Amino acid sequence: MSGGVGSSFDPDRISRLRGQLANPGATSQGTSAVKLLWQRAIAIILAFTALLYGVEAADSVSGGELDRNGGVQPRSVEGLDGIVFGPVLHANWEHLIGNTLPVLVLGLLTLLTGIGRGLAATAIIWVIGESGTWLIGPSNSVHVGASVLVFGWLTYLISRGLFARNVAQIAIGLVVGLLYGSILWGVLPGQPGISWQGHLFGAVGGLIAGWVLSGDERRHRRGADAGRRVS
Repeated sequence: MSGGVGSSFDPDRISRLRGQLANPGATSQGTSAVKLLWQRAIAIILAFTALLYGVEAADSVSGGELDRNGGVQPRSVEGLDGIVFGPVLHANWEHLIGNTLPVLVLGLLTLLTGIGRGLAATAIIWVIGESGTWLIGPSNSVHVGASVLVFGWLTYLISRGLFARNVAQIAIGLVVGLLYGSILWGVLPGQPGISWQGHLFGAVGGLIAGWVLSGDERRHRRGADAGRRVS
């Protein structure tokens, strides 16, 4: 009769249930926190997407003046402004529309890793991606577009779970990789009119962000491993 004892007698499960019964407010607080995270993440990514469309509308009215003056111009002092403004500019409406869905999906998933963490990852990707483009992009060229962020968010989401060794985050990374992993071919040169430099350094920025922002989990894991070795 070995099958008579089921999961109901699992001591960890019983302990969790007792905790929930002793403090029923904890469950509702956790649910509220998750709901608030989703609400904030959705609001931020929608606001950012609206900003992209507003900037493109203004650029259309100016006849492309914003792109010419605000994009990354490699190894040009004037082109340094592009490190700040490049990701919110697009060559045309088709370019922006092509970036919109990846921005919404990958940007949202990045923010759902934690609003502060997601914004920090975006800042790291933004600076590294655009700075790298400024350093190695071809002379007399202008680089614009949110794809630098898209590539960075993608590699951040894929790598962070691996660095942290978090099963749930690894699962998210695998799903994201299956859905969008094919775009990583864009880090290779050879496509006319495509800033592979921005894609490449955006992806590098995402890897660095994944490593830096998984530091707490890695330190916690090393401490736990050390405790097991001592015992």
